[in-house]
Parts: sequence; C-alpha cells; structure tokens
Amino acid sequence: MAESKPIFERVAVIGLGLIGGSIGHAAKRAGLAGHIAGYARSGETRVRALEIGFIDSAHESAAEAAKDADLVILCVPVGALGSVTAEIEGSLKKGAVLTDAGSVKTAVIRDMGSHVPDGVHFIPGHPIAGTEESGPDAGFAELFDNRWCILTPVPGTDKAATEKLTRFWEGCGANVDVMDSKHHDLVFAIVSHLPHLIAYNIVGTATDLEKVTQSEVIKYAASGFRDFTRLAASDPTMWRDVFLNNREAVLEMLGRFSEDLASLQRAIRWGDGDALFDLFTRTRAIRRSIVDAGQDTDVPNFGRDPTHKAPSGKK
Repeated sequence: MAESKPIFERVAVIGLGLIGGSIGHAAKRAGLAGHIAGYARSGETRVRALEIGFIDSAHESAAEAAKDADLVILCVPVGALGSVTAEIEGSLKKGAVLTDAGSVKTAVIRDMGSHVPDGVHFIPGHPIAGTEESGPDAGFAELFDNRWCILTPVPGTDKAATEKLTRFWEGCGANVDVMDSKHHDLVFAIVSHLPHLIAYNIVGTATDLEKVTQSEVIKYAASGFRDFTRLAASDPTMWRDVFLNNREAVLEMLGRFSEDLASLQRAIRWGDGDALFDLFTRTRAIRRSIVDAGQDTDVPNFGRDPTHKAPSGKK
C-alpha cells in the first residue's frame, strides 16, 4: 500500500545490484520516495536500472547522485564503504540521513564515520535478505517482506532521524530492530558469517577430493550438499570484505564451533549415540522455531521447486 506522502523526497541509491535494486522496487511499490537517484560504476548497469525503472535518474558519479538527497543508501561491498563515503562527503546536505546495507557494522562505523559531515544523520543499517543472484535484474520489491533490518545508530544520533529511517524500511516490508554495533557483529558472526564460511569450505573440500568426481558431486547434490552450494554461490567480493572486516567476532565463533565439532567427532568415534541424539534433537527444535517465526517454510524441499526458475532473481 503506497504512502500518501513520500517519507523522503529524494533518495540516492549508490550501488544498483540485488539490494539496491530491491530497495528501489520496494520504495516505488510503497511510494516512499519522491525521486530515486541511482549510481553504479558500470554505465551499462545504470542504463539497465533506468530501463527496468527502479530509479528515476542515473548519475555518472556517486557524489552527483547524492547531491540534495534526503536519504543516501550505500549498497556497495563493505570494503568500499569508506572510500565511497569520502567521495560523497561534499555532496551530503545538512539534515540528510546516511545509511548502508552492509552485514558488518563496527568496521563500517570506523570507515565511514570520519567522512560524515556535521549535521548529517549517520545510521548504519543491515537488511537481512538476499539471494545468490546479483546485478540490476536481480532485484525485486518483495525481497524485504517480513524480513529483518537491523539499525545501529551511532551515539548521539537524532531519535527522529532513526524513527524516519525505521518507517522507510517498514514501508519496504521489513521488520526493524535497533542494536549496538558490536552486538550486531557477534550475532551475525554465528547466524550468517560462520555458515557462509562453512559453506565455502565444504564446497571447496568436495571439489578437491580425488576419490569423488565433480560429476558425482553435482549428480547427488540433493542429499544435502545442494543447500551449502546456495550459500557458497554468494558474491565473492562481498564475503571477502565481510570476513576481513568482522574478523574478531568470526574468529571467536569459529573457535567455539571448532570445539563443538571436536566433541561431535569424539561422539562418533566412541559410538556415543546418546550425545548425538541429544544434539540432533536440540537442533531440530531450532529449525521448528525458525519456521514458527515466519523466517522460512516447512513445506517439502524448503519450498523450493527445482522445476521452476523464478523471474528477476527470485528464489
């Protein structure tokens, strides 16, 4: 349902891939912006974004796109956020809200914070949604529906600005939580970053095995391996930057995981069926809780139809 009046008159989206494109689609669906200005490094991407229609104007620099914007959203890899903020620093008007879509927050505050002019409301954000697709054709308005967006405003942030950005994300279909940046990074080290690291590792291990051919890996992937490949297909640049910029929290969670994995290894070696059963029972309950919370589906095959390819990057 469209807003009777835009929340932000002019929105600048820097980065026009899956997240940036989906923000544009969602904002247009709900009438959240009077005008959406877009920028991407590739001229081809800018042209395609205009053709699709999730932006109203395309600009040849991030600074040009950010000029006069009431809300600026940086949808670029975490490692590039500092340099992009430096580029647009002189274009940010007083009273504007500056946010991002990165999945690491403490490093983002460190890298972006020194380039934020006085009078600009810096409210880092993390929409928890995505697919393995990328590029301007991958975005779609429903990406954020009933998903979470975490905001980590820096100390002293204007409360009204945070509330306004919250309304924007809610208008995009998301549920919004506010938390401290360090707590955010610890939470997502275990629920997102470590699972991706494990996925990259297990898929890499499978491809390196001499006694298992690549054709067998592909042929029999439905037995469980397939769901790791979905995570391992995620954008390499983005995840390289995530691990390098959240290393302390990831290493802490990886150490805990390694200890628990060693305990599991001992249980298998010594035939401790009770320990295995107890663990599997507890983890099964977590899965049920996720379904009950509306964050996944309990239909067969996790709701994925292998015979159907959804349009525009929908999975």
